Amino acid sequence: MSAVALAAILAAPAQAATWATSAQYGSTTMGAYSFNNDVWGAGAGPQTLWVNSPSDWGVWSNQPNTGGIKSYPHIGYYVGKSLGSLSRLTSVVSATTPSGGAWESTYDIWDSNHANEIMLWLNYTGTSAGCGNVKPVSYNWTAQGCAIPVYTNVNVGGATWNVYRGNNGGNMVFSFLRTSKTNNTTVDVLAIMRYLQNLGWMGNVTVGDVQYGFEITSSSGGMDYAARNFSVTAY
Repeated sequence: MSAVALAAILAAPAQAATWATSAQYGSTTMGAYSFNNDVWGAGAGPQTLWVNSPSDWGVWSNQPNTGGIKSYPHIGYYVGKSLGSLSRLTSVVSATTPSGGAWESTYDIWDSNHANEIMLWLNYTGTSAGCGNVKPVSYNWTAQGCAIPVYTNVNVGGATWNVYRGNNGGNMVFSFLRTSKTNNTTVDVLAIMRYLQNLGWMGNVTVGDVQYGFEITSSSGGMDYAARNFSVTAY
């Protein structure tokens, strides 16, 4: 661990963590939940993930002010049940996010085959209209370089969203950008997935990982992100 990253961990009492890593894909599990530092983007800088429990964890990240996603430090919960067999799939989170940088506080939900990816942007530094310094995956773009939503002001899963559809070259991506940004929420994931199913965009898939974390493009100088009270309920 670098001296800078270690100093960041020790800077605040909440970060005197039970477990921490600055390894690129450093990971651990606590009960039914998994954690991954997940520094995957080109040109990424140092990053340290710290964990006390699934309801108390966070990350210090120092990503350069350049384009492209650098990392997605996250928590995950594997469901392993088909949409048709589920009667409830909800999640709760309370986050702390910085005022600067370029990032999204977002769920990343996968089917078990990793053919479909559902992103639920709760708070982010771009705009819900698909513009700014972070943008969703999209098939269609404006002349000004903004992603074009397929549907706007969709009320589903406990919030109102603009919905985008695209492909990242490996899988389909359905992005829901919350029109009123928040760090504290309960999301009805099952309602959102059934909405996509009703659109015919995906079938009766088996739900794989329900992940939540911070997709970071830039956090120059080092910025702190944290998540508390996180949980997934699935049955």
